[in-house]
Amino acid sequence: MANILIFGGTTEGRQATEAALARGDRVTVSVTSDYARALLPEGVMCHVGALEERAMLAFIRDLAPDSILDATHPFAAAATRNIRACAAALGLPCCRISRAAGREEWRDAVIWTDTPEAAAALLPGLPGNVLLTTGSHTLGVYAARCEAERLYARVLPTPEAIDCCRQAGIPPSHVIAMQGPFSRALNGALYDQLGIAVMVAKDSGEPGGVTDKVLPALERGIHVIMLARPKEDAYAR
Repeated sequence: MANILIFGGTTEGRQATEAALARGDRVTVSVTSDYARALLPEGVMCHVGALEERAMLAFIRDLAPDSILDATHPFAAAATRNIRACAAALGLPCCRISRAAGREEWRDAVIWTDTPEAAAALLPGLPGNVLLTTGSHTLGVYAARCEAERLYARVLPTPEAIDCCRQAGIPPSHVIAMQGPFSRALNGALYDQLGIAVMVAKDSGEPGGVTDKVLPALERGIHVIMLARPKEDAYAR
């Protein structure tokens, strides 16, 4: 029976957890929120809370796993760097689950940016309602460059996410608190209902539903601003 430590409450992380439990392995999962914890299989050992590198190193040393699986989100670049550094320091094998990027069919039809700041800088030149689907933590970046009444935010249905919307000045009626991914039909209906002219998204891959966000937007002539995922170096296997 292997002793496996899995980082990440993503779809891939949950699937890896289920597979390891089915094999009879001992599994501990580290996630950053109670919401992510609630989505894991019942009874699995779990650590909740973000870990800086020093705390992560102590946590892994105490747990003494046989191996580490990094199933964090493609945009959790700092977490991936810390996991990699801790695994190397402790001489543990570490595998990264790399999520496939979005489909090629739309990649030349969207506006690519590398940072939320660069994406926000485009908004003053693109009139109309804006749907932000990039998470709650960077809402203030967009609110600083765009009138709050233009912004709609689709975020996770957690108190923390709702509070981020409030702090960014986004009107309560412009907050869509839902757990994705969402179907193409639901996305299209939302764009129509809200009169969306600009949609901001992350290249979070097919498990994140990125193609089902993009295609109905392009069909409606909506400007799509896409945040490119951070580049990752080769990972130990």
